[in-house]
Amino acid sequence: MKQIKAMIAATAMTAILVVSTNVIAVDGMMVRITRDLPSLDVMHNGKMITIMRNQDQNNTINPSYAKTSRKCPPFCIQPSTLAPGVETIGEVEVLDYLAQMSAGDNSILVVDSRTTDWVKKGTIPGSVNIPWTTLSLAAGADPISIREIMEDRFGVKYIDGLWDYTNAKTLVMFCNGIWCSQSPNNIMSLLKFGYPPHKIKWYRGGMQDWEILGLTTVPGK
Repeated sequence: MKQIKAMIAATAMTAILVVSTNVIAVDGMMVRITRDLPSLDVMHNGKMITIMRNQDQNNTINPSYAKTSRKCPPFCIQPSTLAPGVETIGEVEVLDYLAQMSAGDNSILVVDSRTTDWVKKGTIPGSVNIPWTTLSLAAGADPISIREIMEDRFGVKYIDGLWDYTNAKTLVMFCNGIWCSQSPNNIMSLLKFGYPPHKIKWYRGGMQDWEILGLTTVPGK
């Protein structure tokens, strides 16, 4: 009986492998994002961009993200949980938010929190660049400009001297990686203004993890 069960299990496993191989062969994608997701089309600056992993299995990481050691401070390792109520997410979740945006969901915004010199090296398709310095009073941002970003980009209203977050967007924030403080700075600034923590998602791995996985990037402005 044990041998029969073993034979059945082996046959089933072979069938699964054959089916999996055939699925990959149909779309020609040998390096998929997940088993069920070979690629994803998203809108970026009015153009459709296909996010996929690099199909060259000998590809290596972008040299801009190859460094393992930077001075700390300021480039210190960030905690896995940044603040109470702020969810830390990974690449699959980022892609899900991008898919929702491309399907017409205007309640979500994926935000590249880096300064423009880094954004020019490449960014995540579908994201917008709002540098951490533009939301930080300590970094020189003025209250009027901050209010414009909150109202025009994040869907927040300013009524009688108070912020109204009823229709505030869900923000997916990222920067260069687990050693980068640019998106944490943006998040902390927003929390100080009273932005609801549950409407802030943090992609902790950022561009370094995105590049390590060979995912598509686009030149930033």
